[in-house]
Amino acid sequence: MKDKAPIFLAFDIGATSGRAVVAEFDGDHLATREIHRFPNEILEIQGRSYWNVYRIYEELRQALMVCAREGLRIASIGIDTWGVDFGCVAKDGTLLGLPRAYRDPFTNGAPEAFFRKIPRETVYGKTGIQVMDFNTLYQLDRMVAEGYEPLAHASDLLFMPDLLSYLLTGNRVCEYTDASTSQLLDATTRRFDPELLAAVGVESGLFPQLVLPGTTVGFLSDGLARETGLGKVKVVAVAGHDTASAVAAVPALDQEFAYLSSGTWSLMGIETEKPIITDRSFDRNFTNEGGIDGTIRFLKNITGMWLIERCRAEWRKDGRDYSYEAITKMMVDGIGATAWVDPNDPRFSNPASMTGAIVDYCRMTGQPCPESDSQFVRCVFESLAFSYRRVLDDLKAMAPFPIRCLHIIGGGSRNRALNQLTANVIGLPVIAGPSEATALGNCLVQARAAGLAADRWAMRRMIRDHIEIESFYPEGERTYWEKAYAHFREVTNQQNL
Repeated sequence: MKDKAPIFLAFDIGATSGRAVVAEFDGDHLATREIHRFPNEILEIQGRSYWNVYRIYEELRQALMVCAREGLRIASIGIDTWGVDFGCVAKDGTLLGLPRAYRDPFTNGAPEAFFRKIPRETVYGKTGIQVMDFNTLYQLDRMVAEGYEPLAHASDLLFMPDLLSYLLTGNRVCEYTDASTSQLLDATTRRFDPELLAAVGVESGLFPQLVLPGTTVGFLSDGLARETGLGKVKVVAVAGHDTASAVAAVPALDQEFAYLSSGTWSLMGIETEKPIITDRSFDRNFTNEGGIDGTIRFLKNITGMWLIERCRAEWRKDGRDYSYEAITKMMVDGIGATAWVDPNDPRFSNPASMTGAIVDYCRMTGQPCPESDSQFVRCVFESLAFSYRRVLDDLKAMAPFPIRCLHIIGGGSRNRALNQLTANVIGLPVIAGPSEATALGNCLVQARAAGLAADRWAMRRMIRDHIEIESFYPEGERTYWEKAYAHFREVTNQQNL
């Protein structure tokens, strides 16, 4: 990296691991590298699930020490994490216990209980957010009901990226993209909805001022500045929700695209200027979350590579340890398999045997069951591609513009075989990459805050110019894929959606 080019530090923290990535960008060249990685695990204590935020803070501190040892002059720091979870902070700045984790079972069935106060349709009409048990709205409702002491004594509620930036700087903000996942914001006014807050029994004053990506939170505390030797480095509120950071890094040339953030779990959506809240979006369980520049990420969750990862783990126990490259070759070798499954079917959420669950599904739907490992791979990959097509068709029907291509970002963008299969099934070009979209989006929001990019389109042109991407175009007879897709909809009972 050049000595004088600004260096931006991104903390990209997920539910199972976190990492620190530095990016150098001087306006002409962009280079990134990972400098620190660490595990992130849920703590189970007396029947409750928590995030060990002190461990995460210590890992952030270690990454800062790495920067100091390497002599990196950090221009700014940004943090992105998962959504919905938060910590409680007292008036004097004390952190009131560990943040509850979204996997804590205390929210099981919570939405239905809340809908006795405000109907489901009304909640969706206000927020445009899909209903999930662990949304902040339902966490708060359950916490109040159980008399959760940290909430009772809190002066501020800080969502996870804001909580971590608070630990680094001592300043409290509420970043918009992460707050938008809470199901507490009105999708139109983009402010906390007073009726929803009143229904759960909390005051709007519990949340600090809403800020947009690119806002300066503050600077490293005196203690961290002195201990690390980095000095008073600026901390910037980036797109704090990790998917918002990833979408910021989609290398699109114009608005007429859909994106697929592909990994173990996947998200497919479009970027709009206004929320889409209709009967159809409600019925299909689409969600409207905040993006950079005040945009809306209109998207839907899709099961991703989870099925194949569980199959691989099963085969590994039996002594068949397939590499990632071998799996993609197996998809080609498995050609001719005609069995498909609905990857979002609840039976695939966490079965004792994924291959057994696939066989059961095929038997239930009157299909021939996969027999070889290659046929299982082909079944899963084709089912994923058809699932993407199903969601894309809904997006096309609701989007305020034509969708001319699909951008695949995240780790799944490296799966060339699935990328080509997806292009064949959807009948549109697929543009794959970057695989490190979340960290890149984080860094480029910082670069824009530093005046190195005019807007999100300039950021995206930087990525297109400097990061390797690959395009896939539809192949094969269109009639074959249309018939296959119609058969998939039939066997998965989706033909009437």
